[in-house]
Amino acid sequence: MPLPPKDSRINRHSMRDEVYQTLLNWITEGVLSPCEKIVDKELASHLGVSRTPVREALRRLEDKALVESSANRWTRVAEIPPGEAEMIYPIIWTLEKLALSVAVGNMRDEDYQKMRRANQVLKKAIEKNDPIAASKADADFHDVIIERSLNPHLIMILQDLKIRYRRLEVVFFKGAHYAQSSIEEHESLITSLQNGDLQQAEQIIHLNWEKSLERQQSMESKETEKKDAN
Repeated sequence: MPLPPKDSRINRHSMRDEVYQTLLNWITEGVLSPCEKIVDKELASHLGVSRTPVREALRRLEDKALVESSANRWTRVAEIPPGEAEMIYPIIWTLEKLALSVAVGNMRDEDYQKMRRANQVLKKAIEKNDPIAASKADADFHDVIIERSLNPHLIMILQDLKIRYRRLEVVFFKGAHYAQSSIEEHESLITSLQNGDLQQAEQIIHLNWEKSLERQQSMESKETEKKDAN
């Protein structure tokens, strides 16, 4: 089970949450790959904690269907189900349009500045072919709108969906998922919001996710062809 180096030990005061967040990040970012076996003793040693917070974190991840186990036999990172993208993306763009319709009246200048900074980070990540940085920057961009909906239930649902979406990107696309058009769509979205044109902003959000799904399906098809050829 390959694990990244740890620069520091887990903070004892926030141990449970930090262990959970660390393992969640490793799964989301592809450090722990689908179907990879997880050994709680090894993780605990690597993180400098007891096995108890690791086991608690694994149970929480299992509740989110990111980890699966067989009693007293094995624990592993869950597989990505076939057709996951087709199931997730339409839900995300529908809920993001809902968030947008509420957030539009709450947006401030600093929010648009955050979105532009995230878009610049996305641009640089694409140029460097860095899928993890690109995925995070894209999420940071959309999160500004989601957070400004001020709806904790909607925010929580979208956060859970975005975990699955980011995992799909990193596992399958290695940076190819993103294109220059994503950056341009983001800029158009900011302009529409600043102009108060909700209808156009909703259309751009839909188009942005729809194109992402098309790119994802294309890359997944290529991966399948490559496996079949081998």
